Amino acid sequence: MLRYLPFLLVLALWIYAFIDCLNTPEEEVRGLPKVVWVIIILLFGEVLVGPVAWLVAGRTRRGGPAGAAATGWRRDQGTPYVAPDDNPEFLNSLRTEKAERPDRDEALLKDWEADLQRREEELRRREQRSKSDDES
Repeated sequence: MLRYLPFLLVLALWIYAFIDCLNTPEEEVRGLPKVVWVIIILLFGEVLVGPVAWLVAGRTRRGGPAGAAATGWRRDQGTPYVAPDDNPEFLNSLRTEKAERPDRDEALLKDWEADLQRREEELRRREQRSKSDDES
């Protein structure tokens, strides 16, 4: 089993680099056109040259830790974290949601009751039909 491990690792890196290259937008590809990178990865994947070249030189490096660039948060900006129970905007949104909730709940309850009454009437009609069919 251990003798297959290097082959599996090479195959995993090959597949990862290929899928990563396909999913990378064209404007983020460096050096060569995206199609050329795909060909290089496929042709030189068995000897690891293609996938390693793609990971090192083909794609742009993403800056910062995961999630930092997406949110725009940086340590040096000094933006303190505010817990939800200390955040007035969050608390106000909860208050407005609670104020609107009784109206929605009542409307939903009325709809459910009407649907239940309709189903009960339909069930009664079916039972009466089946009784009248049985009697005939």
